[in-house]
Amino acid sequence: MNEHSLPPGTLYVIATPIGNLEDISARALRVLGEVDLIAAEDTRTTRKLLTRYGLRVPMVSLFDANVKRRIPQMLKELDEGKDIALVSEAGTPLISDPGALLVKAAAEAGHTVTPIPGPTAIAALLSVAGLPADKFTFLGFLPRRAGQRRRMIEAISGQEWPTVLYESPHRIIATLEALRDVLGDREAIIGREMTKLHEEIFRGTLSEAIDHFQKPRGEFSVVVAGATLRKAQGERGVGDTGLG
Repeated sequence: MNEHSLPPGTLYVIATPIGNLEDISARALRVLGEVDLIAAEDTRTTRKLLTRYGLRVPMVSLFDANVKRRIPQMLKELDEGKDIALVSEAGTPLISDPGALLVKAAAEAGHTVTPIPGPTAIAALLSVAGLPADKFTFLGFLPRRAGQRRRMIEAISGQEWPTVLYESPHRIIATLEALRDVLGDREAIIGREMTKLHEEIFRGTLSEAIDHFQKPRGEFSVVVAGATLRKAQGERGVGDTGLG
């Protein structure tokens, strides 16, 4: 064994880049190269990452539709002393991505589950939003049905801290319109294709965002200002949060 040898039967939950393949930690690359198996949400995407860094590791797919039937196989591998890496298509596993059932099963079976932290779109967007982010609400992807989506937005309408959510290009306009209709025309910071070639960070009101993204492309992350901040902006102007 070398000095970096991994303990047997460990499940590593590894964050991978959300776009730019350079956003991978040295530790993540080392562990990806040392494990016996990678359970990937999308093996095609993960293969691109492995190829970029010259890694050759066996992979199996693990996504919402097959995770339950994969678990016995994964537990068997762990029981045999093999180490497994769990990765999502992009970013940190289990953040709006599959894998929770495997993590729970591995932990309950007595195996060590170790996080290898790294990129996540939530932190990336909040870091450039310019809003107080010591507290925030994360909603993931809102429901597809209009009524359910509206009820979820209503549930956070009185919160004083920002709300973060993800959205696809096909539903971004409907989501922005629902946010505006329920919350009012609040300030929004929207990241499109973050860390990728055509990255865009939009800043403005929800109405301005709707006008701006009439032909949306790419994946979206959205931060909407909280209720108190909206009131303060109305009284003092967008540049003054009124917090101190």
